[in-house]
Amino acid sequence: MAGNSFGNLFKVTTFGESHGEALGGIIDGCPAGVEIDFEAIQKDLDRRKPGQSAIVTQRKEPDEVRFLSGIFEGKTTGTSIGFIIENTNQKSHDYSHIKDSYRPSHADYVYDQKYGFRDYRGGGRSSARETACRVVAGAIAKQVLRDVNFQAFVSAVGEMSLDKPYEELDLNVAESNIVRCPDAEKASEMESYIKEIRKQGDTVGGVVTCVIKNTPIGLGEPVFDKLHAELGKAMLSINAVKGFEYGSGFEGSRMKGSDHNDKFNTDGTTKTNFSGGIQGGISNGMDIYFNVAFKPVATLIQSYETIDKEGNIVEMQGKGRHDPCVVPRAVPIVEAMAALVLADYYLLNRASKI
Repeated sequence: MAGNSFGNLFKVTTFGESHGEALGGIIDGCPAGVEIDFEAIQKDLDRRKPGQSAIVTQRKEPDEVRFLSGIFEGKTTGTSIGFIIENTNQKSHDYSHIKDSYRPSHADYVYDQKYGFRDYRGGGRSSARETACRVVAGAIAKQVLRDVNFQAFVSAVGEMSLDKPYEELDLNVAESNIVRCPDAEKASEMESYIKEIRKQGDTVGGVVTCVIKNTPIGLGEPVFDKLHAELGKAMLSINAVKGFEYGSGFEGSRMKGSDHNDKFNTDGTTKTNFSGGIQGGISNGMDIYFNVAFKPVATLIQSYETIDKEGNIVEMQGKGRHDPCVVPRAVPIVEAMAALVLADYYLLNRASKI
């Protein structure tokens, strides 16, 4: 299986399965001498881990990371950073009912067709549990970029969405509720809705918005390696993501150029920011902001029809511990992938000037 690595100079390679012994990763290209805040890394993992509230999967995992190499006396050495996260609460028998059948909208069928074999316990490599490794790597990338601020939050659940631009919200409030929405009233409505969806044995999708402040000017390349293109790839590589838009996004297509153009101030900043902090594929120093759309979780705790390996229509009952809505736990994953992209481009930009 190819495609287990992400990045160029700052590169992360992950390994492990949802119901294996452990997950882990190797980070190459991290500069030497970066002082590591282990508590900050664990905090981001805790924001992603299962079992943290009543509206997420109730699988209980401590998700404690153990570093094996690349860090000495609290600082990076410049060598490969190796780490593992042990699985402690697998219930693989919950998945025995799908051994010979395929769950709709999961990777089960295509895995069998592509590889002729699959790990049906929780989805194996296609499980969102793999994203724990991304969060570890992303937390280190954030520490490489200490002056850059990454803030993601839930802006929509189903048809409920925030009706204010992010500039009018106190984004720090997002972590004060289990939905991770920076509007307390809307967060309460979203929480109630997710709980009701869970009672129905159903699921619902949503949107995570990310804002990146203090990005240096000049990150990104103007042709194939545009900064927004790499951010799009990063976000679309996250499980359950169905869409990505940055800046004015699809709404910008309805505007006239005279309204959409970001007019300059004398210091090079712009009066508006429809560009989303990126022009010509290169960061311009303004806030980078984007939306990431997540589909409803495919596993329903309901009876439904599907097919088995022989092509027969069979009845299946969803089982196991699953999120009724992934967006609250996806917030730190979105931040992590954004940090990986910016750290990589920061190092590429630095290397080009040597």
